[in-house]
Amino acid sequence: MSQDAQLEQQLNVLGGPLLACSYAPLTGFVRTGCCEAFDEDIGRHLICVKVTQEFLEFSASAGNDLSTPRPEFRFAGLKPGNRWCLCAARWLEAYRAGAAPNVVLAATHQAALEIVPLDLLRAHALE
Repeated sequence: MSQDAQLEQQLNVLGGPLLACSYAPLTGFVRTGCCEAFDEDIGRHLICVKVTQEFLEFSASAGNDLSTPRPEFRFAGLKPGNRWCLCAARWLEAYRAGAAPNVVLAATHQAALEIVPLDLLRAHALE
């Protein structure tokens, strides 16, 4: 499927149009600001979250340090309060560890439901 065709099918977990997650910091697999689904994204960066310190500490302990700046990747590092497109499996892992960040449902791609049940996302919704 072409990238254009994939973009036409971008819906959120509520069945509506996928809204932007964050432009600052710029997020998404292809850095459009949206948690879009692409076949090339094996990490499935589909869940728009509001990052917490607890989650950042959990993620670092799980081997993915998201708070340290990585200028070589034009990544300033995340801070509590930032919104970010998170891998669906990582969100579920954080949920099971009691460290799941809150979710922006309207900016979370419906493909996340293949990995995380809607009731769990709703229970952590910001809206």
